Amino acid sequence: METSTPKIGKFSLNYGLILGGLGVVFALMLFMSDAHVSQSPVNSIISIVMSIGVIFWGILNFRKANQGLLSVGQAVKLGAGIALVSGIISVIWLLLLTNVLDPEFKAKSIEVSLAAAAEQGTLTAEQLQQQKEMSLQYWEAFAYPSILIGSILIGLVIGLVGGLIFKKAAPDY
Repeated sequence: METSTPKIGKFSLNYGLILGGLGVVFALMLFMSDAHVSQSPVNSIISIVMSIGVIFWGILNFRKANQGLLSVGQAVKLGAGIALVSGIISVIWLLLLTNVLDPEFKAKSIEVSLAAAAEQGTLTAEQLQQQKEMSLQYWEAFAYPSILIGSILIGLVIGLVGGLIFKKAAPDY
């Protein structure tokens, strides 16, 4: 009796949509409370915990659908796939945020980042302005691909850890 392996792509899409939806709800909550330009580490921690939870949930449900079997490779693919779908949703949200909801978001977030350097007094006003201009150019060219690449790398790591924790091979007999 042959059984079919569940499709990794289907699980990646479903759980990626869940993770992306949670991310958008969290980002919308931050936007509504005017904390969307905050550099708080708490926001990053919450996002990472959500990613770990949803990717592990997807891996466990894939294993359940696969008669309790899971390889590390399958878990890594699931982690990367879920993170890719979520990353695409994050880029779409960021495009909406920067072009419709808050067109000044880029400048605001760069100013928040440069505020620490200004407080230290290590840079002159002219150097801060140059840094701001360079950051805006970087944003235009690299921000969206960086989000996707970063999401995939985080998904690979979470998938690898999940695969090592939840792996179960078929018996040899």
